[in-house]
Amino acid sequence: MEKGLSGLRGRDFELSDAFYFSKKGLEAIVEDEVTQRFSSEELVSWNLLTRTNINFQYISLRLTMVWVLGVIVRYCFLLPLRVTLAFIGISLLVIGTTMVGQLPDSSFKNWLSELVHLTCCRICVRSLSGTIHYHNKQYRPQKGGICVANHTSPIDVLILTTDGCYAMVGQVHGGLMGIIQRAMVKACPHVWFERSEMRDRHLVIKRLQEHITDKKKLPILIFPEGTCINNTSVMMFKKGSFEIGGTIYPVAIKYNPQFGDAFWNSSKYNMVSYLLRMMTSWAIVCDVWYLPPMTREEGEDAVQFANRVKSAIARQGGLTELPWDGGLKREKVKDTYKEEQQKNYSKMIVGNGSLNSDSD
Repeated sequence: MEKGLSGLRGRDFELSDAFYFSKKGLEAIVEDEVTQRFSSEELVSWNLLTRTNINFQYISLRLTMVWVLGVIVRYCFLLPLRVTLAFIGISLLVIGTTMVGQLPDSSFKNWLSELVHLTCCRICVRSLSGTIHYHNKQYRPQKGGICVANHTSPIDVLILTTDGCYAMVGQVHGGLMGIIQRAMVKACPHVWFERSEMRDRHLVIKRLQEHITDKKKLPILIFPEGTCINNTSVMMFKKGSFEIGGTIYPVAIKYNPQFGDAFWNSSKYNMVSYLLRMMTSWAIVCDVWYLPPMTREEGEDAVQFANRVKSAIARQGGLTELPWDGGLKREKVKDTYKEEQQKNYSKMIVGNGSLNSDSD
């Protein structure tokens, strides 16, 4: 912003400077760097899927026939097969974890629980025709640690659990999800919270700290962004995940949108519609990079640690690093953000900001 103004004026404020602010305001309204992260990524070339933000446009008869053929293959052949595999995977997960949960605590029970989780998650990934490439496996999260990753889709959990087991952290749900949660927690020490408990930040941190102090328990899996971002960037990591202590194992996940868009736009699609779109895609292809473990340095606060981990994930995954809170997806801009920009404007106008200091 200051660099742009420096090209318009030398030292004193001029009335024409208002045009610069008007231009920036219009640019933000048309396409800002935040809200575009909450809609599907536009592709350079069409992948024969209706997965763009622009409605269908007729191009040619030949291309339309190819698209119709693709619809027949995806909906008449791939979809029934994938639904069957998903049903088998979820059923085996519920039945298997329930049976394992009846066994007494022992190393055999832990081994059997991990085997059930891995097998069922791999079946569910096959139901999406998932093709996953894992890199740097020597840095896979270890027991007693915390795995943090960027968040694009609910299936991020399946993608990671296909290569190793984790203790999930989340809110207790009802319906089918609630049945799965209750079955899973019998076989593995997942950390589920009631809705009222999620608001108690100190209680959440305490329970997570108790989990990581036991080096025999599976690593905790956390998505610090708190919402799904469209596979192009990484937004602000909430500091709570980095106040727990222990070793952080960063993981970068990057999907290939040419075969299917994994991003879940929860404000536009419910879970059933989203899963239907996933199962009617060509495939889900992604890369997973395990990064070297990181710990909080001396004199470093939770926010600085979170930003350092976020930067490492963004660099490895080729994602754009943004300082904005993913909560802007559903909430209004905080007054503190507005006041900060207003202060910057006023400093530049009155000549007390860095722009004035540079010109002295």
